[in-house]
Amino acid sequence: MNRTEFIIVTAIILLAAFALGWFAHWLVKRFDRPAGGDMVELDRLSQMLHEAEEGRDQAVMYLEQREAELMNQIAQTEAELRAAMEGLRDARAEAEEMRAYIERMHANS
Repeated sequence: MNRTEFIIVTAIILLAAFALGWFAHWLVKRFDRPAGGDMVELDRLSQMLHEAEEGRDQAVMYLEQREAELMNQIAQTEAELRAAMEGLRDARAEAEEMRAYIERMHANS
């Protein structure tokens, strides 16, 4: 047996082993289908998954709505804070003017 014949025989053996392995895999997959009881279990699990996804979607929607409400409250509170700070600034300026006026009145008397 020369080198070329050896390579050809080895290639044929490897091809036959591959074909046999593929056929065995196909047979195992064909006979390994879920039984009727397994299909019921799969249906139940898929229904539970669907319900869980709906619950998750509702929770996400609630959280987004709540976040929008809280952001609105924050914006209103910040606006009120700015108005209060402006009023305080005005009151301080007015108090300073009154002090200056009182000091001038005492100095003139």
